[in-house]
Formats: sequence, C-alpha cells, structure tokens
Amino acid sequence: MGYSQRLYISAAFLAGVLLTLGFKDFYPDLERRFRQRGRRGTTTRTSLGDVGDTVTLQDKTDSPNIERNASRVADGLEACVGNTPLFKIRSLSEATGCEILAKAEFLNGAGGSPKDRVALSMIQKAEEDGLLTPNSGDIIYEGTVGSTGISLATLCRARGYLAHICMPSDQSTEKSSLLLKLGAQVERLTPAPIVDPNQFVNRARSLAAQHTADPSRPGRGFFADQFENEANWKAHYESTGPEIYRQTGGRLDAFVASAGTGGTISGVARFLKPRLPNLRVILADPQGSGLYNKIKFGVMFDPKEREGTRRRQQVDTIVEGVGINRVTGNLEAGRELIDDAVRVSDDQALAMARWLVEKDGIFVGSSSCVNCVAAVQVAQTMGPGHRIVTILCDSGMRHLSKFWARVGEVGDAGDMTLGDVMDPKCAS
Repeated sequence: MGYSQRLYISAAFLAGVLLTLGFKDFYPDLERRFRQRGRRGTTTRTSLGDVGDTVTLQDKTDSPNIERNASRVADGLEACVGNTPLFKIRSLSEATGCEILAKAEFLNGAGGSPKDRVALSMIQKAEEDGLLTPNSGDIIYEGTVGSTGISLATLCRARGYLAHICMPSDQSTEKSSLLLKLGAQVERLTPAPIVDPNQFVNRARSLAAQHTADPSRPGRGFFADQFENEANWKAHYESTGPEIYRQTGGRLDAFVASAGTGGTISGVARFLKPRLPNLRVILADPQGSGLYNKIKFGVMFDPKEREGTRRRQQVDTIVEGVGINRVTGNLEAGRELIDDAVRVSDDQALAMARWLVEKDGIFVGSSSCVNCVAAVQVAQTMGPGHRIVTILCDSGMRHLSKFWARVGEVGDAGDMTLGDVMDPKCAS
C-alpha cells in the first residue's frame, strides 16, 4: 500500500471520529425539536389489526386549548342538589311500546330524594325573609314521614342549623335511624288525624312556636311547613320542570307523579303546561288516599275511609311518603292543571318493585313503584309511540324493614309478565 493510500485512510478515519462526536452532541437537540414539532399538530394514523378502522392519535398534553375552569367545582353540598339524570326504563318501554322515562331524583346529592330541592328552597326563602340566621342557634322544626326530614337534617348541617323532626311511629325504622345519625332530634308519634294537636305536623308547629317564645333558649324556632309553604312547589317550578323540559327537548306527552304535599306535581305542571298545551298531567295515588277521587270527581273520599273499615289514622297503605286525605296549599297550586288520576294498589306497587329490580336493576322505594305502575297504565291507555315521564323518588334502602319486607324473594323474573304486575284483580 502506497504512502498516499495510507494517508487517505487515516484522514477518512479521523473525519469519521470527528463526525461521530459531533452528531452525538447534536442529535439530542434534533430529537427534541422533532418531538416538539410532532406535538404541535402532527397526527399519526394507524390501523388496528382486523378492526379495519383508522384511528387518529393526537397528543394534546401541552395544548393551550384544554379548558381549565375552576368554577365547575361545586361549592358545598347544596350545589349537589338538582340536575338529576333522566333515563329510559327499558323493560317498561319495550313492554308498552311507549318511551317511559324516569327522573332519577334519588340521585340528589344531599338527602337522596326530590325533597332536597324543597328543603333547600324553604331554607333559602326563610333566610331571605330574615327568619333564619346561620350559626345562631336557630332550629328548623318539621313534621314529615321521613324524606323531607332527611333532606332538612342534611342541609341544616351544611348551612349552620339544627333540625327537629316529628314523624309518625309507623314509618320505616331506617328513616328515623338515619335522622339520628345526621344529628337531628327525632320524635316518633302515634299516628293521629290532622285535627289532633299531637299529630306529627301540628306537634312540629307547636314546638317551633314554643322555642321562639322562650327567651332562655338560643336562636329561634322555624316551622318549615312543607305542606303549605309555597317554596315547595316553586322549587319544582324553578328546577325540576325546566330540567325535564330541557332533557326531553320539549317532547313529552304525559307527566305522571304521586303526591304527598303536592309540590312536585304542581310545580312541574305549572312550568310544563304553558309550554306544552297538549301535555297530560296524571296523578298516581295509592290505595287509602282520597286524592284520586278529588281529582276524578271533586270529592275527597276513599272506600277504605268508610266507618269501621279504616286500619290506620293516616292513609291505609303500605306505601310511604305519598297519598293524603286532605287538600294542601301546594296541591291546590296546580290542581286545576291535573288532567286525570290513576289508582294503584299495594299489590301492584309490590309487584312493580320486584319487576324493576329483576328486569332493570332499579332498586327504589314504594312511592317510585306507585309512579311506575301509573306510568304503565297511562302508556297502555294512550297507546304505543308516546313519551311519558315519571319520578323515581328515593332508594329502596329506606324501605327495607317495611315495604321491601313484603316484596318477597327476588329471582330471575323469567315467569313474570307486565300483565302480572298490572293484574286488575290486584287492585282494590
């Protein structure tokens, strides 16, 4: 090998070493620039084997377009009330040919029922009127069969008050136990007619007045008065009704709901009827309640109220929270907007409870089952193709010791038909 060849090889070797060292220092910067360029919008398209669809992958980790809005964080428990989902009950919809939709009020974030809306509305109105002052020793008194009391007890704690709840002693023990765990004072009273001073509502009213009149006690007593307080129906006029209208896109043919105080059906009807003139508003009423005949015939009467036939002082049914034998101010607020009423027997409600669990996995309380029976009856009357909205009020967890103890064993529903639930021989 000549001298010139050896010189050429040595020069080439030295150039290779220098090039390698230079690229080693330059490569990380080149790689970084390439990756940054890719993040600014380069997309990668790839095929997922046998799926056949092309997927576009985008890395937006550092994108300035990601919305970071701190205002979406709810401010306190009160902000978790309302905006509950509306969903289709598949089994009832398929069986009737109608779209039966349920407003999931059991998902309200305070007490887990539509009474969250009512309790919050009553408290806020009393605060606006100067009747309640947070953290002042004020106590809210209420007569309730349970759900309103649970909502009040929860929201009282959230807003700086205490709750004193009077309730009939024949309601499920789960409710009073929960109230005690929420720190409420609870009185379970023997069921009595509304004219009795010791009737649970009258007792709460009296205790509130005594508290306010006693100078030795801190704070004041406030009687919430859910049956007559206009903040009840207005809560549903201002929230539940607009939510249903928005969630359905204004497309519904019937609204079906039971009534205890009457606030839900009145408030929703007052909002929806002017916007949907052809909407049918239907009251669902359990056995033993006089509202069915009040709506149908203008007379407050039920066959179970005949002399010598009544077993209970309030409403002769296993269903809790709905049904009443007097007209309340909240019901009167929307009574003229109610088009019809449906009677639901205890046996029908019990059968519907089992149906909903076995067919849809829906575990709800007695009043919700009354609503669903009535919704099915309305669907069968109206015929296929209609859209019906009803209310699922609370979880079955509050009804284990009474209503659900009567439901019986839950199986696979293989032998149950909707006709078995709606069997008119079950009705009283």
